[in-house]
Amino acid sequence: MHFRDSKRKVDYVLAYHYRKRLARQLPGVSSPEPMRRSASLALVSNGGTGKGCAEPQQQDGGHHALQEWSGPPEPEVMELGPLDTLEEEKRLQREEYERNLVEAGLEIEKDPENKSQGLSFVRIHAPWQVLSREAELLKIKMPTKKMYEITEEGGILKKLNEIWCKLTEPLQPQVPQQENTNMKSLSYPFSREKIYLYNIKDKDTFFDNGTRSRIVREILKRTSTKAQNSMGINTLIANNVYDAAYPLHDGEYEGQNDDMNDRKLLYREWARYGVFYKFQPIDLIRKYFGEKIGLYFAWLGLYTEFLIPSSVVGIIVFLYGCVTIESDIPSKEMCDQRNAFTMCPLCDKFCDYWNLSSACATARASHLFDNPATVFFSIFMALWATMFLEQWKRLQMRLSYFWDLTGLEEEEEHPRPEYETKLLQKKLKNKSITTENSNENEKEKLTWSDRMPGYAANFGLILFMIMLTFSAVFGVIVYRITTAAALSFSTNETTRSNVRVTVTATAVIINLVVILILDEIYGAVAKWLTEIEVPKTEKTFEERLILKAFLLKFVNSYAPIFYVAFFKGRFVGRPGHYVYVFDGYRMEECAPGGCLMELCVQLSIIMLGKQLIQNNLFEIGIPKLKKLFRKLKDERTEPKEMDNSQSKDPQQWDLDYILEPFTGLTPEYMEMIIQFGFVTLFVASFPLAPLFALLNNVIEVRLDAKKFVTELRRPDTVREKDIGIWYNILSGIGKLSVIINAFVIAVTSDFIPRLMYQYAYSQNGTMHGFINHTLSYFNVSHLKPGTQPENSLFAQDVLFCRFKDYREPPWSQNQYEFSKQYWAVLSARLAFVILFQNLVMFLSVLVDWMIPDIPKDISEQIKKEKSLLVDFFLKEEHEKLKLIESFITRDKQKHKSGAKSKRIRAASFSQFNRSQKGSFASFSSQHTEV
Repeated sequence: MHFRDSKRKVDYVLAYHYRKRLARQLPGVSSPEPMRRSASLALVSNGGTGKGCAEPQQQDGGHHALQEWSGPPEPEVMELGPLDTLEEEKRLQREEYERNLVEAGLEIEKDPENKSQGLSFVRIHAPWQVLSREAELLKIKMPTKKMYEITEEGGILKKLNEIWCKLTEPLQPQVPQQENTNMKSLSYPFSREKIYLYNIKDKDTFFDNGTRSRIVREILKRTSTKAQNSMGINTLIANNVYDAAYPLHDGEYEGQNDDMNDRKLLYREWARYGVFYKFQPIDLIRKYFGEKIGLYFAWLGLYTEFLIPSSVVGIIVFLYGCVTIESDIPSKEMCDQRNAFTMCPLCDKFCDYWNLSSACATARASHLFDNPATVFFSIFMALWATMFLEQWKRLQMRLSYFWDLTGLEEEEEHPRPEYETKLLQKKLKNKSITTENSNENEKEKLTWSDRMPGYAANFGLILFMIMLTFSAVFGVIVYRITTAAALSFSTNETTRSNVRVTVTATAVIINLVVILILDEIYGAVAKWLTEIEVPKTEKTFEERLILKAFLLKFVNSYAPIFYVAFFKGRFVGRPGHYVYVFDGYRMEECAPGGCLMELCVQLSIIMLGKQLIQNNLFEIGIPKLKKLFRKLKDERTEPKEMDNSQSKDPQQWDLDYILEPFTGLTPEYMEMIIQFGFVTLFVASFPLAPLFALLNNVIEVRLDAKKFVTELRRPDTVREKDIGIWYNILSGIGKLSVIINAFVIAVTSDFIPRLMYQYAYSQNGTMHGFINHTLSYFNVSHLKPGTQPENSLFAQDVLFCRFKDYREPPWSQNQYEFSKQYWAVLSARLAFVILFQNLVMFLSVLVDWMIPDIPKDISEQIKKEKSLLVDFFLKEEHEKLKLIESFITRDKQKHKSGAKSKRIRAASFSQFNRSQKGSFASFSSQHTEV
């Protein structure tokens, strides 16, 4: 994946579709416009060009300037069609943008456009000068020469950790590890002035591929063109000037060649279902995809691991219900045919009286989930959610330390193209209104008044969508009521006896289908609503989109479950005074064993259906269909022309272009957050929810991994130190689960009535007589005319029928009014909710307080790193100062030695002169004496 010179790396790729102009010459027209060069520009940084293409001139620093071919001397007058004009504008914008990229220091290589229309690529390379400059601007932390030892916790924890490592060795992925894991490089934001601090062995490999593509992406974002609304690559893609911009994968993920790359390694050790039992190579994921995606998979891995103990406890609770079902006295009493509880008809006129013992199977099944162990399990799951969030904060801090994210500053984000367009429209509008004396230097921005229509539309549509969800739930309720009434008219005895099972099963399936359809609609609506708000940055856009999508999908997923848990059977009325809908249909009531069993069925089918269909089939099928559609579209739009310049084997940029573009982590997080709600919110009614979530997540991890490695274009690496707003949503669900489970236990289950009966009303302190205690009497003569059963099959005349409620008997003065037991049980329910909520909240706060957010060893390492960094700087500066002083001293010594030699030469010369004078004098004196 290099340029044609096989030396320079391809750090980024721009893809676009071109269409050469189909124009005709106008005879006899001398107008010079519009004119165009007869050949298109193809910038090729290694000197190769297509026929009739411009050649780049190599300049200093390895950059390339554009040299336009002037074409033939005589202009050719053409008539442009609307499509030709649009294509011409796009071509000019592309040429200007690429020229600006070259001026920014990047080197580009462009394919010649040999066809009349087709797909072309612009390959971008960032030289060392650009990488070092941008790394300094972005404050990217890079390893220095200094290595230091990581101090590990000693004692029993160290021994336990060593034992754990040995036991889990077969589960570790076979990926290259650091030679000495106890040593860590000291990192510091890159600085060209302090380049001597860094361990630069090779400038081509000092910045890894992820960092290189991130730097190029930043340049692409801020490089603009003179065209309106073109403030970077995002705007150009939005305006269809370019089709896509993406970094390249490291190569093929499978093949016969022995060249190993990170992508192939990830596929072999992570992105296959055959390695589901192995741990995830989180460090390699972070290196290849960036910190943001690395944190997602680290969070998903920890969540899946935490589901193991909750699944074990859930299975134990379920088995406890299975073991104690034979000793459950209320179930025995309900199944005992000797008790002969004659129940009031379930519908008017066509339904007969019935024996309570006929609901024996429902009562026994309800005990599996409605037993004292579920209360313990609810408390356990509330503490489990708190411990999970605390452990995630600790793991997040540990990863931040090892990934050099501590002290990470939020980077200044570029405005979104839609925001810039809206702002430009506002500026143009204001220019036409304001006078010439207005202050033009004032920086304009979108205000509340500009966004008010968007906010109003958001409020209205979200309210409408929530009402639509409630309408769908009400529609299913109407279906249940009418279907139950219709089946009751059947002459088939089997059909009449299975009315409740048939209605419940079909209604849950309808609920599931409606939820799946509305989920897809709400996702698109949430995105559109966020777009009309015109958020300024991508981060703000993502947060607002998450909140809207979560609100709509939360209501959509849980509204049917909330109805069954808290509303079904509460507004039925009583025999002789039932509540009717649509003038003749009675409101539905719970089964004799209570609504908890139906809640369990509803929860399990919706949860399993969403996981199986939406999370797995949709994730596998939809990307493949989109890929196939894109491939067919490209084959249909591109003419079949011979192109000898293209190699037979497709290049990596061709293969990556076919892949699905990465659209963010919001869908991945959303499905897991909704699942987290199923696991925690109504776990009192379905203890096996963590087990099904665990089985799903074992597949989900590998499914997401395979999607990222094989089916998506390589995402841009994004540095994030946390999972953002998702943590707040998880924390909110954890707190809400305490309240909901308290009400499920107190209101939906029979836990409180059983407790009250055993300790307040039972004569011998046992559960004998509980069923009779919960059933009230009704005089059948008080039934409204026309509602009595026709052709009753009961052998004897029925004087009194029973119904489940706490009401005064017909022989009482206040007949059919709520009894004292009703108010006592209601008070106990409310007291339990308050007690349960405060107890669990207190335990959660206690767990939160006991577990520190930052591990002790990590906090010590961070302090140690700071002190080592200061010492390292002082030492390097001291050595630098000593080196400078040595140069100065050497220079002074040279200066002194030079001055001393000058003095010696001067002294010797003067001595020579004196000796010459002395010898001459002696010679003359001698001559005189002679």
